[in-house]
Amino acid sequence: MRKSLIMLVFALITISFAASCREEKSTGEKIEEGIDDVGDGIEEGAEEVEDAVEDATDHN
Repeated sequence: MRKSLIMLVFALITISFAASCREEKSTGEKIEEGIDDVGDGIEEGAEEVEDAVEDATDHN
């Protein structure tokens, strides 16, 4: 019983330590990351359109 209690306390301490060490992002960093995500999405969409156009022209 005592071993499991010690392990539980150790686990809680480890989790709280890991959570407190997380790096907080500034608003500017969050905005920049969002812009990058949107840019990646647009790029992927353009590639899909390009592939669809190539497929359509290959069949004709």
